[in-house]
Amino acid sequence: MKQPISITSIASISALGSNLEEIWQNYLTDNHFLSTREFNGKPVFVGQISAENQQKIAALKNSDAKYRNLDDAVLFAIFVSREAVKNANWTNKKHIGKVKDRDFGVNFGSSRGATSLFEKYHKEFLETQKSSTLSSPTTTLGNISSWIAHDLQTKGPEISHSITCSTALHSLLNGVAWINAGMSNKFLVGGSEAALTDFTIAQMQALKVYAKQEVKLESYQNKKDFSAAPEMTSSPYPCKSFDLKKAQNTMVLGEGAAAICLEKGTVENAMAKIIGVGFATEVLKHNTSISTDAVCFQKSMKMALGEISPDAIDAIVMHAPGTIKGDVSEINAISKIFCNKIPFLTTNKWKLGHTFGASGMLSLELALLMLQHQKAIPVPFSKKQPTPKRLTRILVNAVGFGGNAVSVLLTR
Repeated sequence: MKQPISITSIASISALGSNLEEIWQNYLTDNHFLSTREFNGKPVFVGQISAENQQKIAALKNSDAKYRNLDDAVLFAIFVSREAVKNANWTNKKHIGKVKDRDFGVNFGSSRGATSLFEKYHKEFLETQKSSTLSSPTTTLGNISSWIAHDLQTKGPEISHSITCSTALHSLLNGVAWINAGMSNKFLVGGSEAALTDFTIAQMQALKVYAKQEVKLESYQNKKDFSAAPEMTSSPYPCKSFDLKKAQNTMVLGEGAAAICLEKGTVENAMAKIIGVGFATEVLKHNTSISTDAVCFQKSMKMALGEISPDAIDAIVMHAPGTIKGDVSEINAISKIFCNKIPFLTTNKWKLGHTFGASGMLSLELALLMLQHQKAIPVPFSKKQPTPKRLTRILVNAVGFGGNAVSVLLTR
């Protein structure tokens, strides 16, 4: 990279919460934050935002007549964007919608976009052969960044995209590129996903990657609410992300969003600095495939490292979706790059689920918190690793369908 890029704030909403201190405290436990919901008469695990945060999103939805027809994916994005720019001191805190310096870009993406609304309008069309007036503008992918820019009244460029599960880190790549090109000094970047729908879960089950639940339902058979149902009888952890001995795929779908504020160079209030970015795309043999040694990750990690020795990396926050092939291939790629000196490895999907397009930024949040608190967060059921004496440089990985890998290198 030409110069470091400062991360001056981060904000998120997920099953772990929406307050950084709360989120950190939740990382310090060995508990997961997955819950159960009914799907085809049976319980499935999902990573859902809390009832308290659902109320916050509902309040945002009802705060403006224009927002009442927006999908949760857009509302999540607006919610975290407001918090991020406020925490970066880009706004007048007395009025969150009044931005002091509006000359910054927005790049927000989503893997699936306005999932609930799209499915609602499509079902309506199949039944009536008519489409609602707002079906197009409210489900168009570009409306995520457009609504954020409207809400914050920004003057910079607005970009939306979908690059499957590496979407959020591709947003970061774009922000870094605009800043390095001298076309902007500040960028708000992130990803949002609100895809906890029956159709989306059915798609993941059709791919045979979704966690199969082994839940005893003696007292729950006639109930619609499975939130109090016991966990899997075979394991206290529904999603076995980074468990290399698992015998079946254990991906669990989550919802959430995260945004960070990027600023040119090194600034005083920086939480961390980006000192390397890397990206690569694999030649696929199948729509969802990844090579045994995840060549795309090897290339993206090498690019992110640049001239920095692999020995200088203290930890890696892995993509690790909880699938057998996905987890193993990433470990194989890490072994190829880091050889006999593997950094501390961790992931967060076993806690909050796989949030698709938002997942990379939520992984980056874990890296930022580990840097800030100087504490490595282990995966409780993974092989025990030596705890790093210090955390100075952390690598964050993300990859999605299509073999689009991104790696981001952070330092204090």
